[in-house]
Amino acid sequence: MNNAAAIQDDIVGVPGDNGQYLTFILANEEYGVEILRVQEIRGWSKVTPLPNSPEYLKGVINLRGTIVPIIDLRERFSLEPLEYGSTTVVIVVRVENGEEDRVMGLVVDAVSEVYTLGDSQCQLPPEFGSRLEDKFVKSLASVEDKMIIVLDVDAFLNVDVKASLE
Repeated sequence: MNNAAAIQDDIVGVPGDNGQYLTFILANEEYGVEILRVQEIRGWSKVTPLPNSPEYLKGVINLRGTIVPIIDLRERFSLEPLEYGSTTVVIVVRVENGEEDRVMGLVVDAVSEVYTLGDSQCQLPPEFGSRLEDKFVKSLASVEDKMIIVLDVDAFLNVDVKASLE
């Protein structure tokens, strides 16, 4: 968890800016989420499973009195499973749902960097099929000769997760 703690320290020291993104690794690809949505980064810990929930919904945790659903992004994106290890972290994000905000945890392989991305670096994803569901991809960003897939965290609060929590 020392890697998670180091990144958490970086987040606290970064001034809020809508163009800043926390990036993480998932199946050797780099993904990003808006840094203003990140509430904390935690090491993997046991969750309470929910019956009859989708496989990618690992369960829930009680985070300071708030019930937080935990989604394994590898499973959500139909990627090959990976045993959780010392770099596996849960990124706790705030998800907006119109009438109310929720908190959700995203299990990822490892955290990576914090980047400031300008409009010139970001493009809409192409319209042809991919392994990711298009609704989860907000944009694609070019940074230092690599591509970052910027995710729309609001899209994760879908009918399956809402139904599992009700």
